[in-house]
Amino acid sequence: MNSITSTDFNFENQKHVYKGKVRDVYTIGEDLLVMIATDRLSAFDVILPKGIPYKGQILNQIACESLKQTSSIVPNWLVDTPDPNVSVGLRCTPFKVEMVIRGYLAGHAAREYKAGKRTLCGVTLPEGLKENAPLPSPIITPTTKADNGTHDEDISREDILKKGIVTEEDYTILEKYTYALFKKGSEIAREKGLILVDTKYEFGKTKNGEIVLIDEVHTPDSSRYFYLEGYEERLKKGEPQKQLSKEFVRQWLIENGFQGREGEQIPEMTDVHVSSISERYIELYEHLIGKKFIKADISNIQERIYNNVSEYLHSLL
Repeated sequence: MNSITSTDFNFENQKHVYKGKVRDVYTIGEDLLVMIATDRLSAFDVILPKGIPYKGQILNQIACESLKQTSSIVPNWLVDTPDPNVSVGLRCTPFKVEMVIRGYLAGHAAREYKAGKRTLCGVTLPEGLKENAPLPSPIITPTTKADNGTHDEDISREDILKKGIVTEEDYTILEKYTYALFKKGSEIAREKGLILVDTKYEFGKTKNGEIVLIDEVHTPDSSRYFYLEGYEERLKKGEPQKQLSKEFVRQWLIENGFQGREGEQIPEMTDVHVSSISERYIELYEHLIGKKFIKADISNIQERIYNNVSEYLHSLL
């Protein structure tokens, strides 16, 4: 199946292009960004060799829906969505931290805890926690956001302030917004029979100095979800949780000897495996959004995106 793993567009009044792990961002004029969600798949800060059909569309549509659902709580950057894979929003100056928030001991936090660490990003965790169990209360474990978009590192609140990465005044707002978004995201997930385990939020400042939510929100790339049904029983038995997130990709890589370390080889991604990943993303979309996923025409994705975005930008003139 077709997928879009790279873009090289030249839109009207285009000023700059930034290519992250999964999104390509085009600066249009002084005020707008065109963010294209590709089908690239990253794990352990490495972009995997094959694209996942419909993944970009799924991420973009979940993110846009989530931005609309949370806009009354936190202002965001979104202006319009001229294509299934595209969001157009306000140009912002991003904060160089990602606000990761965790309500449960899972994923990276569980691996660190299992290795004997009891402090994560300056937050002390109590003894006796079980993997996938709820934390006493949600914790924020920020990561730095590198300029090249390829490597994130854990960092504490104290170090963020000490190094001047974010001012204390702004960071206080980021914390407030992060807790509020996680609370709302958790409520939405439970209504759909899911548990929002952890997620990350990114923020930026508009040219007017307003702090707004940017990038993706509550997608399977930025969030981890457990199924609510059977959660308690699996936890009591010490069984792995049934989850909808990118963690299944990480686990597959770990089982095949890859965690992004030097000298490790990315395992072969067969067409069957690629299709199964695509199906998992569609499953999450349908659970979160509550309706059937409508596949966009992917016979010529590049042309479709270029035409839709160009037509939209021209309508603004």
